[in-house]
Formats: sequence, structure tokens, C-alpha cells
Amino acid sequence: MLVELGHFALITAFLVAIVQSVVPMLGAARHRSDWMNVGAPAALLQLVLVGFSFAVLVQAFVVSDFSLRLVVANSHTAKPLLYKITGVWGNHEGSMLLWVLILALFGASAAVFGGNLPASLRARVLSVQGAIGVAFLAFILFTSNPFVRMARPPLNGEDLNPLLQDPGLAFHPPFLYLGYVGLSMAFSFAVAALIEGRIDAAWGRWVRPWTLAAWLFLTIGIALGSWWAYYELGWGGFWFWDPVENASFMPWLIATALLHCAIVVEKREALKSWTILLAILAFGFSLIGTFIVRSGVLTSVHAFSNDPERGVFILAILAVFTGGALTLFAARANEMQAKGVFAVVSRESALVLNNILLAVAAFVVFIGTLWPLIAELAFGRKLSVGAPFFDAAFTPFFVALAVIMPVGALLPWKRARIGRALVSLRIVMVLACAVGALAWAMQNGRSALGPVGAMLAVWLIGGAAVDAWQKVGRGEFSSKIRRLARLPRSDWGRIVAHGGMGVTMFGIAAMTAWQSEDIRVVAVGETFKVAPYELSLNAVTKGEGPNYLTTVGDISVFRAGREVARLYPEKRIYPVARMPTTEAAISNGFLVDIYVVIGDPQNGGGWAVRTYIKPFANWIWAGAIIMAFGGGLSLSDRRYRVGAGQRRRSVGGVPAE
Repeated sequence: MLVELGHFALITAFLVAIVQSVVPMLGAARHRSDWMNVGAPAALLQLVLVGFSFAVLVQAFVVSDFSLRLVVANSHTAKPLLYKITGVWGNHEGSMLLWVLILALFGASAAVFGGNLPASLRARVLSVQGAIGVAFLAFILFTSNPFVRMARPPLNGEDLNPLLQDPGLAFHPPFLYLGYVGLSMAFSFAVAALIEGRIDAAWGRWVRPWTLAAWLFLTIGIALGSWWAYYELGWGGFWFWDPVENASFMPWLIATALLHCAIVVEKREALKSWTILLAILAFGFSLIGTFIVRSGVLTSVHAFSNDPERGVFILAILAVFTGGALTLFAARANEMQAKGVFAVVSRESALVLNNILLAVAAFVVFIGTLWPLIAELAFGRKLSVGAPFFDAAFTPFFVALAVIMPVGALLPWKRARIGRALVSLRIVMVLACAVGALAWAMQNGRSALGPVGAMLAVWLIGGAAVDAWQKVGRGEFSSKIRRLARLPRSDWGRIVAHGGMGVTMFGIAAMTAWQSEDIRVVAVGETFKVAPYELSLNAVTKGEGPNYLTTVGDISVFRAGREVARLYPEKRIYPVARMPTTEAAISNGFLVDIYVVIGDPQNGGGWAVRTYIKPFANWIWAGAIIMAFGGGLSLSDRRYRVGAGQRRRSVGGVPAE
């Protein structure tokens, strides 16, 4: 009975979403405040209904209700409770229900926190959010219903993919979806503004916190996915340019460009059309990512499904929303006149260059991701595009972006002198060159990647420090320190996020350039050397977990005769799924990770052991955490909590002068 109620709640949410998408939009067009006011309660009701439906599905997984086909396919009675819960979104249908729940959450948030918006704009934003909800609720109900019953329920389930039975799955997809789906708010604001014909500084202020929240969650989600791949897959890497990884990275790049561009709209009322276009493309790339993950057109180790019918449905959603928004954008192009003018050398120009680099980088990833599909359709050839292409084509744009970031942050608005900014950065420039030269002299090989990464890290972190110091102006040292503590949180957020980017770039460059790898067959009791460490295989034992069988290695790690770590890598077999997994053992350190994987027993005796020495690996995720913290600081700025302040009202959709 409860399952039927969950299904009924989902159908009711679909009907409520239709009302939300139609009535407020008509009310805004006809200046009917009572119709416009329908949007907020409809958004809240949709959240309650979808939330109830999702809770019912969670309950079905927790109690192992094998009358549901979805539970049978993705759960098992022997599975730990945590993985029963995370199994809800470890499949296509459940993850889509989570997708719609988060969409409803953002719509309800706009209803609750959008009281400072003009009534017509708020109504149109909620209406567009409702229309997106209609599309995805229809997708779930007609192609991906999670509440399908089994005619003859089995005694047990088929278990969840063992790779997904990890704590990382509890957090990675929800944060990723919060970022993916959160970009729908920027899209809704863009479409609502195009319909209303009002794009000004106040609009830039309104759209920024929603975009920032989505960017923050997407940053955390991508970082968690990277960390999960690092410790779970046993390959020793943090990023593989997999199509599904790229599907989340492309919206992140566009959202980063949108964040910077919205600042120009807010401060200078310039780049309006470009900002609107980025808002449309950011959500468009989220829909493209959804299509890639769920259509089966591209092969990935963690794609959800390969159902062509579902792929066509998502492609139709992509065409309707992105195509419709771009058509509206073209129709309103003449009305998005920029008011602020600026010189070639100015902060505005630096942000334009920032946007160009981010957009081109996203386009490179897009082409590399879809090229195998294009080649097969157009030329009948099966091709694969791997890390060498992405590394060669993508890296130069991000290096250029890192070079201009500290300079652009110091340039004033409207008109600037680049020489003055460079003078302010001269100490940082010298320090960066010195650190790069030191790294080059100390490294064993002659790769430029490590030294260049060190230089860019110092350049970005030092540039962020100079940016903070210059914000406080002149005066005595003690008074400058006091003013530094009183800087707006949005300024601190930008400074911290830029510094976090430097930390991540150094971690990526250092680990890639200076890591050591060793693969060999090791007998029990044998000792072998990897870089400055000696490793000894003490024993290999068999064990049993809640729903798996395991082979555990016992490895001691020594440096200069002293034991520095004791590692226990595992090789697990999940009998129900009939699938093995590798559980790497990692000694995490501030400066270096020691990463050990045990493989299968060899015919001649001994065990396959793979060892990596990874310097500065944790700096990659530390930098991502710092970037996300910077985003959180900016989001907590009082200006975002109290709204846009005094706004110029419009009459009939025409901005007041």
C-alpha cells in the first residue's frame, strides 16, 4: 500500500508541476497577482510530494521489499544498511527520482527565499522551474518508474554493483546532482529575464547566489568522485577523462565562467547577452551530461543505462529547453544593450578573457567526449579519445587562465594600467620563478610539468594574498590587519577560491610528474624497494565480510630502517554479483601517499603487488575543499542574504530609467 501511495504522490507532483508551469506565467503576462501567487505554494507542494515518494523508495530499500523490481535489481538482504540506503540512487530510476527531488528543492527554495524579487520575475522563474519538473516527472513516470511491482517476488535480490558499495557513493551523487540541478535556477532566471525583457544589475545580483550554490555543490561532487576513483578503483589515478567524468566537468567550467560574468553585469551592466547565454549553456551542458550517462550512446564504467528510448526522451528534453531558450535569446538579442563601457585593459576585459578560456576549455572537453560518437555516425569508424588528447588540448587553456587570474583580480573596473598590477605582483613573480627553478633542480627527471605546476601554484596563492592585502588600502600595519578582518565575505571567498585553485593545480602537477610506480610478483616474506621506501609482504590471509569474501595482504613499509606504515590491501569477491573489486591500502600523508594494491596469486607462487608513491596527492582534494569553502564564504555574504537592495522597478517589462 505504501508503495502505491509513493507512486500516487509522484503522479500528483506531476499534475502540480503542470499547474506551477502554466498559472504563474499566465498571471505575469496578464498582471494577475493572484495567479502569480500560485507559484510559491505549488513549488512547496511539489517538494512535499516528491519528498514523500522518495522517502517511500528509501523505506522499500531499507526493509528489502523485493516486491519492487528496482529493489530486487539493486539490493540484497546481506548488504549493510548504509549501502541499502545508497542503493536508492545507485541505479537509473532511483537516481532520477533524486534528480527530481533536488529540482523540487531548488524550486521550493526560490519560493521561500525569493520574496525580494519582483512579483512577475519570481512568478516566471517558478514557472520555468515547474516546466522542467513537468518534463522530468514525465520522464520518470513514462520511462523510468521506480515503483514497478514484481508479479512473483523472489526471496532475495541481485545486489548492487560492488564498485558502488562504498561510502563515497553516499555523498558523491547527491552533491553532484545538487550542482547539476542547481544550474536549473540560473537557467530559469535567464529565461524569465528574457521573457520579461529586464536584464540589469539587480538581475546579476539575484542570479549570482543561485549559480554560486550550484557551483559550490558541483565542486564538492566532482572532488568526491575524483577521490572515490583514486582510492576505490585501484588504478592509482584521480581523473581518467571518462565521458561521465567529463559530463560533470563541462557544466562546472561553464558555471565558473557564468559566476565571473554575472559580476560584470552586477557591477557594470555589461556583457548581458553573454551572461544570459552562459546561463542557458550551463544547464544545457547539465542536460547533455544526463543524456550521456543515461542514453548508452557512449561507453563508460559508471554509466547508468543503455536504453535508447530513455536517451531519445532526454534528447527531446534537451532540444525543447535548450533550443527554446536559445530561440528566445535570439529574439531578444536587440534588447540586451550593454550600458557599461570599458577599456581594453580593465577588469572587465580580464573577465572576458577568463570567460573565453573557460568556454573554449569546455568546448575542447565537449568535442573530445562526443568525437567517438560523431566519428561512428559520420564516418563509420570506431575511435576512442583518451587522456593524451585531453591533456594536450585542455592543459594550455588552464595554464593561461592561471597566469591571468592574479593580474585580472588587481585591475580596477573600466580602465586600468597593467603595469601597475604587475608591479604589485613583482615579489610574487620572483618567488614563483625561484620555486619553479628549485623544483627543476631537485627533480630526478627533466619534465617541465612539476616545476611549471609549482610556479603556477605560488603565482596563484601569492596573487590571492596580494589581492587581499591591496583591498585594505594604505596605513599602518595594525590598522591594515584590522581592515583585513572586516573585508566583505564575497571578497574573502574570491581570494580563498583562487588560492584553492593554486593548491589543486600544484597537487595535480606534482603527483603526475613525480610519482613512482612498481608492479611485481612478491612472495610472502619478501622485501622490495620502491623509490626511498622498502616494502615487505608479511602475510596474505582469507576473510569474509557482510556480503563478500576477501583476500587481505599485510604489508610493512620502511624508510631508513624505520617502519612508517602498515598497509592491508584487499581483493574482494561479491558472490551474489559475481564480481571482484580491488580495495587499495593507502597511507595518506601531507607530503606523500603510499598506495598499495594486491592482485591475484601467480602460478609460480607469490602475489601480484602494485605500488605507487604519490607526492602531494592529497593537495588535489585539499585545494578543492578550499575552493568550495571560498564559495561558501561568498554565499554567506550579507548582500546575498538581504537581496539586491534598492532595485529599479519596471513597468510593462521595460526597465525604468
